[in-house]
Amino acid sequence: MSTTATLTAIETSSVTPAARPPPGQPDITYAPDRAKWEARTARRLAEGNLRTTLPQGFPQRLQGDLVWDGATLAKSYDWTYVLNEDQLSEINAALEHFKSLNLPIGHVSQATFPLPRLHAELRRLSHELHHGHGFFVLRGIKPELYSREDNIIIYTGVSSHIADKRGRQDHKFDGKPADVVLTHIKDLSSASNAIGSPAYTTDRQVFHTDSGDIVSLFALETALQGGASKLASTWRVYNELAQTRPDLVHTLAENWDVEVFDHAAGKEWQTRPLLFHQPSASSTPERVLLQYARRYFVGFGELPRSHAIPPITEAQAEALDTLHFLGEKFCINTDFEKGDIQYVNNLAVFHARDGFIDGEEKRRHLLRLWLRDSENAWPTPEVLQTRWEQLYDGVTPEASVLPLEPFIRSASNKGR
Repeated sequence: MSTTATLTAIETSSVTPAARPPPGQPDITYAPDRAKWEARTARRLAEGNLRTTLPQGFPQRLQGDLVWDGATLAKSYDWTYVLNEDQLSEINAALEHFKSLNLPIGHVSQATFPLPRLHAELRRLSHELHHGHGFFVLRGIKPELYSREDNIIIYTGVSSHIADKRGRQDHKFDGKPADVVLTHIKDLSSASNAIGSPAYTTDRQVFHTDSGDIVSLFALETALQGGASKLASTWRVYNELAQTRPDLVHTLAENWDVEVFDHAAGKEWQTRPLLFHQPSASSTPERVLLQYARRYFVGFGELPRSHAIPPITEAQAEALDTLHFLGEKFCINTDFEKGDIQYVNNLAVFHARDGFIDGEEKRRHLLRLWLRDSENAWPTPEVLQTRWEQLYDGVTPEASVLPLEPFIRSASNKGR
């Protein structure tokens, strides 16, 4: 088998058995099937009666830096910011300063992790996240030079200059209530048979968004093979749908029954759109926002979609597949390297990950933060406000937990 064929098999691998579908569910699983998507699309087009105009107020075409195509983006945008030796020395000095304070890691902030010269560049990059292309990668940090705790301090400290708020990713730790603001993304399938998210397996993750404004990943180590990080412009995908399939824009902008895997939310599902339109205002341009994850509708592994929730429709199944395959068509691979920190505007860019193979010594291991920058943040759609409050409100340095070792968060664990 050729190298290309081998990598393709890794990239699209799905080793986790598909979750059990609820009664009446269309023929769709977490792993997208192009043949099924094309057949469903052909069938629905042949049936006709699809809407040919966009929902009222939605733009015919979005414009700006956020409309990009992975095939040509590198010609106009260098998304990798390489830290120089002076900047790395400043980060080291900030690390030593924070450690001298003898404070828990939850107290890392712009004030306790001072970067007097690098700060202005990091604020510029935050502006790029919110008003430019919607993502960038910081390169130059060498994780092997630091302890696990020091790597977390550095990651959290640098990120505090990008965005001042860290979001909760779990509501308990070690069985006790906690504000867990950092998680580890690593294959933990050998240690647990209760996994309900591809984040903790070697499976590919299909295109999706996380929760919150900004999703950030710090690569402590990359995989032996595969595991590429892929990003796609929501605005580019929207333009394609607006031109070719306005009916699917309607489908995405209408209400869906979205499963809530986090029991702390107190309910099994929320009814809301996946796609949001924000008209221009005196201080903000017109925007389209996307918030969804495929596993909310089809389940994954040991967390199937609840049978108590109505099944999705054929139109919704086609829309999910269309988002994924258009994401693949227009995406870029960020060439994630060990030590890279990736920041993504989670409302304007959606992401995926190829499947991967770990080695004995080289095992893919990422740290993740969900962030919000009070200065640059986009307005939160009203129906998402409660979720955003659960993420960001009331998080204090004293209550924050940043675990040193990987664990499966509650919303991804059947045994939660």
